Amino acid sequence: MPQEFLKLLDKARIVDVQLGDGGQQEMSVLFADIREFTTLSEEMSCQENFDFINSFLAYMEPAIMENHGFIDKYIGDGIMALFSGGADDAVKAAIAMLQNLAKFNEKQAKTGAPPIKIGIGIHTGSLMLGTIGGHSRIDSTAIGDTVNLASRLETLTKTYQVSLLISDETWYRLQNQQNYSMRFIDRVKVKGKSKSVAVFEVFDGDYNLVKEGKSATKSMFEQAVCLFYGGFYIKAEQLFKKCLQINNRDTVAQFYLERLQQHLIKSMGK
Repeated sequence: MPQEFLKLLDKARIVDVQLGDGGQQEMSVLFADIREFTTLSEEMSCQENFDFINSFLAYMEPAIMENHGFIDKYIGDGIMALFSGGADDAVKAAIAMLQNLAKFNEKQAKTGAPPIKIGIGIHTGSLMLGTIGGHSRIDSTAIGDTVNLASRLETLTKTYQVSLLISDETWYRLQNQQNYSMRFIDRVKVKGKSKSVAVFEVFDGDYNLVKEGKSATKSMFEQAVCLFYGGFYIKAEQLFKKCLQINNRDTVAQFYLERLQQHLIKSMGK
């Protein structure tokens, strides 16, 4: 059990913790996962898998700890981290994780190994923090919609092929949004929720060329998204194409173009 968890439970020692201890907290939850790890792991032995994950996590953990967060649990090749100090801590940690990933990939390249990508999702809100389990084993955990949505955002990074997504609740709690390279990319409905959630991409951790391209087209891109949701599909399509002319690595603009084409095909079918 992390020392930070003990402090949040107001316990001095781990032996003071009892099953069912806990309380409601407002925190930022971060989920991170390696892309296509199953395919990657098939080419490695069990020992190589073990060594690889530990080597990767050694690059990720400092980014979280240095930004006042702590790791709640490792989920295979994934990480769930908690931040009680503020949304900025979580976002800064995620950016640092992506920067550390670049260093990890440089080390991997020296051995001839292919680079890896990760997806990170962050949501901020209320959750239950405490202990669960049985008489022979208890574990620390965080439970609630906040956790579920953070996990959902991490999954969505695969859909848009981006590295870091945050919710509107996290965006709202940032001390100064202008300190980050961000753009609004979508509104999504989460299972079990009636209201949609605004999703923002933070691209500070992208490679310089990609970051510069997204920064240059930010206003145009966000205007295109608004036009798309307003039903002005032709105008939206024109702007997304302009975004790709300036930055042909914009996977989200490409995603919207494919979405528009599917919509137009369905409209013609009617």
